[in-house]
Amino acid sequence: MTVKDDSFTDWKNREEIAESMIPMIGRLHRERDVTVLLHSRSLVNKSVVSILKTHRFARQIAGEELSVTDTLPFVQALTTLDLGPSQIDIGRLAEIYQADDRGLSVAEFTAEAVAGATGGNKIDRREPRDVVLYGFGRIGRLVARLLIEKAGSGNGLRLRAIVVRGGGDQDIIKRASLLRRDSIHGQFQGTITVDEAESAIIANGNTIKVIYANDPSEVDYTAYGIDNAILIDNTGKWRDREGLSQHLRPGIDKVVLTAPGKGDVPNIVHGVNHDTIKPDEQILSCASCTTNAIVPPLKAMADEYGVLRGHVETVHSFTNDQNLLDNYHKADRRGRSAPLNMVITETGAASAVAKALPDLKAPITGSSIRVPVPDVSIAILSLRLGRETTREEVLDHLRDVSLTSPLKRQIDFTTAPDAVSSDFIGSRHSSIVDAGATKVDGDNAILYLWYDNEFGYSCQVVRVVQHVTGVEYPTYPAPAV
Repeated sequence: MTVKDDSFTDWKNREEIAESMIPMIGRLHRERDVTVLLHSRSLVNKSVVSILKTHRFARQIAGEELSVTDTLPFVQALTTLDLGPSQIDIGRLAEIYQADDRGLSVAEFTAEAVAGATGGNKIDRREPRDVVLYGFGRIGRLVARLLIEKAGSGNGLRLRAIVVRGGGDQDIIKRASLLRRDSIHGQFQGTITVDEAESAIIANGNTIKVIYANDPSEVDYTAYGIDNAILIDNTGKWRDREGLSQHLRPGIDKVVLTAPGKGDVPNIVHGVNHDTIKPDEQILSCASCTTNAIVPPLKAMADEYGVLRGHVETVHSFTNDQNLLDNYHKADRRGRSAPLNMVITETGAASAVAKALPDLKAPITGSSIRVPVPDVSIAILSLRLGRETTREEVLDHLRDVSLTSPLKRQIDFTTAPDAVSSDFIGSRHSSIVDAGATKVDGDNAILYLWYDNEFGYSCQVVRVVQHVTGVEYPTYPAPAV
């Protein structure tokens, strides 16, 4: 048999193994609210090829490819346990098991590693918590996709309604079509139908009421059977406590803003300061996409090396706030054609660092350039560190943070030498460290951080909502602190 034949036979064998994983992963998710991860990447509802590609991608961060032959026994072991709601990373299980020298079987090791999610230790399954989207633009539709995807067994978060201004004939059909097809993020994974008589969109069995209103005061959510809901404001029209408080109508318990909050509105970056949210806080912000991109790696660097000062320059994809062609705009330069120019503009991300990292006393400055790409941006973070180090040490630290720390859902790591912006469309991390571009000279470090400013940010928004509603389930093995 030739080498070519050997490779193809190996591929077919791995396909068969990955295919056998799918029903087990599905049942764990639907029946027990267990999400199976591979190095922080969900394997729920993934195809055979997607599962194999996720295993192969592990070589980018862990240094060697994971095989489905290594991880299958852990999935099989999970199906035999009395598991409660949780997230279980089989990549980490396999990695830790290989280093364990006690001679335990995979089943014994797995039972021990996830003991906090089994038997008398497991947490109760949550009752569904209603979610309302106020606005249905770029971020609103991606958050909707994520909420529908995560509906799982029907517990957790349940998207009940979207609130929009009426747009004329066939409004609901056009909005459903925009949810179904996206020029950047591709087709919706599932089925979407429209019930015009009931003003509802049905997506993967989830009935989502479309409510038409020009102002928050026009809506009584209890009239639609919505109660104790989280409202996610995607419009950015109101950014202070007074304005956002208008959403606290009958049926709404908390308001989450998908833009930087002003005044005393808490700006939350999940993974960094989400634990500071007070239980009785009704209004909070998820800050900006750029703040979410720079704060996690900034914290990782500050914790390890100390940071004396820094500057962030973002090269940011254009947004709907800019004009397609030159036209009037209230901002100085955003009126110039977005697809035809690089546009210097301001960013509030640097000043927002103080809200997310109040213990960091280092001054951080920032600026931004909008460029003619529709999605994925890069933040260039230049830091003066508290001590000298080397490029190799910094990369080892950030790789380890991306694999084992509490920031592993926020920080990703790539060693691909030919990586470009479009490679990161659909990334669920808020920041991806480009190892090849990283520069370190003594106490100066420059990090190049890719981020999907639409989808990665939307994932952060959903994580914050999961946290404040109590449906953010624990992860096993527990991240290293």
